[in-house]
Amino acid sequence: MTHMTITHAKAADGTALTAAYAENTSANVAFALVFPGHDLPRFVHWGRPLPHPETVAALYDALRPQRVSGALDNTAWPSIIPTQSESWIGAPRIDIRRDGTEAFCNFSVTDIHPSNTDVCPSNTDTDNIRPSDGPVRTSVPSASASPSLSVDAEDSEQHIGLHWDCELTDSGLIRQRATITNLGEGTLDVNGIELGYPLPQQATEVLTTTGHHLHERSPQRQPLTIGRFERLSMAGRPDFDASLLLTAGTPGFGFERGDVYSVHVGWSGNSVLSAERLPYTQGVIGGSEKLFGGEITLARGEHYTTPWVYGAFGTGLDEVAHRFHGFVRAQHPNLARKPRPVILNTWEAVYFQHDYDTLARLADKAADSGVERFVVDDGWFGSRRDDTSGLGDWWVSQDVWPDGPNSLKALADYVHRKGMEFGLWFEPEMVNPDSEMFRKHPDWVLRPTPTRLPLQGRSQQVVDLTNPDAYDYVFGAMDRLVGELGIDYIKWDHNRLVTEAVSPRTGRPAVHGQTLAMYRIFHDLKFAHPRLEIESCASGGARVDLGILRYADRIWTSDCVDPVERADIQRYTSLLVPPEMMGEHVGASPAHSTHRATSQDLRMAMAFFGHLGIEWNLLKEPPENLHRLATWVEAYKKRRHTFATGTVVHADTADPAVRLDGIVSADRSYAVYRFTQLTTSQTYPAAPVNLPGLARDAVYQIKPLPVSADLDATGIGNGQSPLGWWTSRGVILSAVALETYGLRPPSLHPAQAVLFEAVRM
Repeated sequence: MTHMTITHAKAADGTALTAAYAENTSANVAFALVFPGHDLPRFVHWGRPLPHPETVAALYDALRPQRVSGALDNTAWPSIIPTQSESWIGAPRIDIRRDGTEAFCNFSVTDIHPSNTDVCPSNTDTDNIRPSDGPVRTSVPSASASPSLSVDAEDSEQHIGLHWDCELTDSGLIRQRATITNLGEGTLDVNGIELGYPLPQQATEVLTTTGHHLHERSPQRQPLTIGRFERLSMAGRPDFDASLLLTAGTPGFGFERGDVYSVHVGWSGNSVLSAERLPYTQGVIGGSEKLFGGEITLARGEHYTTPWVYGAFGTGLDEVAHRFHGFVRAQHPNLARKPRPVILNTWEAVYFQHDYDTLARLADKAADSGVERFVVDDGWFGSRRDDTSGLGDWWVSQDVWPDGPNSLKALADYVHRKGMEFGLWFEPEMVNPDSEMFRKHPDWVLRPTPTRLPLQGRSQQVVDLTNPDAYDYVFGAMDRLVGELGIDYIKWDHNRLVTEAVSPRTGRPAVHGQTLAMYRIFHDLKFAHPRLEIESCASGGARVDLGILRYADRIWTSDCVDPVERADIQRYTSLLVPPEMMGEHVGASPAHSTHRATSQDLRMAMAFFGHLGIEWNLLKEPPENLHRLATWVEAYKKRRHTFATGTVVHADTADPAVRLDGIVSADRSYAVYRFTQLTTSQTYPAAPVNLPGLARDAVYQIKPLPVSADLDATGIGNGQSPLGWWTSRGVILSAVALETYGLRPPSLHPAQAVLFEAVRM
């Protein structure tokens, strides 16, 4: 059940108050805002539902800071967009300039528009519900399932309009965005609008992730002290070191424990996440799009809207992840209705060495292994025999395919006859200077000056998709090939950092416009081809955010498929991305990216929970390896519906050498867990691990998954005693016992994993 309640009251000093309380009982979360007079609202609650929402307005008097010595007459108490006019002296959270001069805004609310709303009786007399000296406040019922609130405000002297939206989603996320409108003469430069949420005093530890290519999503923690902590992403996309979430919580919080408050900017361009505390006030956590000077310039009547900034509260990181997963899944209902096809991608199998016979034989092996989607990677077009030329020449290369489109169409037809979908790789936003496209249209490239190109990356430059001619060429080529070849799936890559991104057409920075143009191509292709699916692959683990997840059907989690590296890459990517949208592939051993040798069973187990794929030259594998692969693929297919609809869980283990991850079915009748021994533990044998996520009033049978049951995990033959429950009969225990005490996992060598299941009795 979700609803919003509006109440009216007066503060102790006579200020007219309007309070908005939004609650989602099924998600067990709520927030509350108080509007004092004409001022912008302040968050006064973010957490579990409150039993008496009619008292929310009183939080204004309860929480308002006193005036203190040595400060201004009002002590800072941040509104939704704090400014110096309300005593905020932290980092500027709204940066607007009129004809180059800073505008110090002082907004006055002119209207409030709630939806899905109840109006509670005022705790003053009815004359104070619409005070004559205050804004008109409306309370309008809505058919919307999610309670939301819109606020209009204005700085009438500086002729700047503000519109603010806030919504409590079905999954329990709060999201907010703002629109700035130029109501006056002259130009208005918008350099940034940072939106935020309040942090309670006990949230004093910060968790983010960092990393680099082939090692994304590495967790890091630090205390949140007085001052500002921020994570910038200025590569034209969320890069490898970009933190999907910025989380603050009680010290020592984990996946299962501790109150945590997370924020995310749903945007695929430049952005910032921040947490800040001042000596005078509560903390603020939030973020925004990060704009370059001159990137957003508004003439009279024009407006700029920020991306959505999402807030998630939970007890432990898993609850936060559940909120994001629920939100993303609601946008992509087909991902559950259509089982996620098992993929074979040709990149690590053949790289640029394309020919019909090799790929057809690889398709045969793929089909025999249970693959349902065959994807031809980079190297099929133009002069693209390596990564130095041909990018941007989106026509089928006759060097590789003698009959051009007909030859590649023959492979696509062959793949379809084998009962598989056909996919093709593109990198639409990039171009090699050694290409026909660049030679004919050097003005189609982002560059800081008419004569200087940005520093190259992977022999590439960035196509200016804000140029209508360049956009039409790229979209037209992709649209035509999807139709001609019968393409079911696009692997969309993005291999260069976007730097010095100035459009030659306007002479202005263009990251914002470039991001919108990229979204538009995704949208237009899927509109023209309703069954088409598109994967977002930005050098592997980059550009992962709720902006791209609105359009993409899958993300490529990392270019590194080494399962030891993937253990934490996938774990921390799952804080935002549901498993069925995470590309998790089985690769060769030794791994191409790290040269680490691992067992086939570890490689399969690490890819088991996500959108399963194969990044492996099956033509070189012996029959026993292919048979083992087919067995694992079949086991995955039997459970993938659970993975696409279930709840992701991670146990908080005291041993840093092990990981316990799982997925519990939506009705909690079934779960699959993976125990991974990454390195050697200090305890020997391994300590018991608890199993989170089960129904607390239930009893479960725990037993090895058949594909793991024949591993040498029982201790027989290696000098260890057998593990008593590691049999087809397993062990029967209550969920409370499994969550509190756990069970003893198999004693494994480093870089090994086993899967086991929990079946409700």
